[in-house]
Amino acid sequence: MRRRLWLGLAWLLLARAPDAAGAPSAPQRTRSYPHLEGDVRWRRLFSSTHFFLRVDPGGRVQGTRWRHGQDSILEIRSVHVGVVVIKAVSSGFYVAMDRRGRLYGSRLYTVDCRFRERIEENGHNTYASQRWHRHGQPMFLALDRRGGPRPGGQTRRYHLSAHFLPVLVS
Repeated sequence: MRRRLWLGLAWLLLARAPDAAGAPSAPQRTRSYPHLEGDVRWRRLFSSTHFFLRVDPGGRVQGTRWRHGQDSILEIRSVHVGVVVIKAVSSGFYVAMDRRGRLYGSRLYTVDCRFRERIEENGHNTYASQRWHRHGQPMFLALDRRGGPRPGGQTRRYHLSAHFLPVLVS
């Protein structure tokens, strides 16, 4: 009986070994996604609070309910894999976040303008500041229920106000 247990245990250990089938282990290739860098998309970002993200000519980041507004068309440019820059096409401002988590429009492209784009399980995207964190937590781009920008320190990935649906520009 003990011999069967030891043989069964040895069989399990050998079955889990990477070279169990006798095949030589190939070195792991690093994944490379250079085709995703530099991608440019024109979209409208529709928030789960029913507002389109916009940057007005004064540089204020806010929401609008008007779907066909020219200031809600955004250019989303991929600078690295998973990192994007959001620019308003009509006003020329970049969406940026300062160290306190406040959103603003920046004429110049800086490190504050980079956001980590993540596709969530519900099909919406979230955008977290690549540079700034609050107490170790990422700060997200979000609109409140009145269309105003939420402070980044009060946002989390699972908050619906931080979920945006990219809508094609027609």
